[in-house]
Amino acid sequence: MEAVYSQGISLAEALQERTMSHEKFWLTVTYLGDPNAAFFLIFPFTYFISKRTGVAVLWVAAISEWLNLVFKWMLFGERPFWWIGESGLYVNKQPKVQQFPSTCETGPGSPSGHAMVTAAVWWAVVSSLGSFLYSRTPRYVTFNVFSFLFFKESLNLSLNLLIYASSVVLSSAPYLLYVLMLVAVGISRVFILAHFPHQVVAGSITGIILGIILSRRVPAGRPLLFFFSVSIGLLLSALSIHAGLQQLGFDLSW
Repeated sequence: MEAVYSQGISLAEALQERTMSHEKFWLTVTYLGDPNAAFFLIFPFTYFISKRTGVAVLWVAAISEWLNLVFKWMLFGERPFWWIGESGLYVNKQPKVQQFPSTCETGPGSPSGHAMVTAAVWWAVVSSLGSFLYSRTPRYVTFNVFSFLFFKESLNLSLNLLIYASSVVLSSAPYLLYVLMLVAVGISRVFILAHFPHQVVAGSITGIILGIILSRRVPAGRPLLFFFSVSIGLLLSALSIHAGLQQLGFDLSW
């Protein structure tokens, strides 16, 4: 892993050197990618617009945040800023990197919680928005293919094929913005030396998978007792896993 970490430091150094003029932008992006934003910003906003989407955001955020914690206990993972001093590889020549207010995060770094929770939560949002846009645009391809075959209305067919293509493009726009957001959050985490690139990639992939799976079955109609029980279950399971890993000899306070 030493070679992977070294390449990550080199990438972060080059990134800071070339994009330092956009420092405020990267700091804003990393703030918006914080898991807390899912609970205090995204959830209230989406719940106001769509109850089901709001519940999906809260549901996905809670499960992905819990799972990210468990993964970090098991996978550990160095933090770039701390690893520079602890590795002993940069005694003679320190990399030209800058520290930021959010740089010195403690605890394991793999996978990235910002990337993982952002990917999971925003998948719930963009998939809902994409479906809404797709359902609200006209599509008459089946009818016009029939009319083309039997009545030769080629002009009408072409026009409606164009309408159909426009609806597909419109409904795909949220997914494009979703990818751009994930890339921006990932770059911001590398930029401030909070994560190595491979930790960001791992978090994003895991978050996308979680978002797809959890968004399919959203407990929107469940009573409050259900969510209270799930919360207690997540808490107790986290404490059990923590105690079990300590019994197995894992140093969770490293």
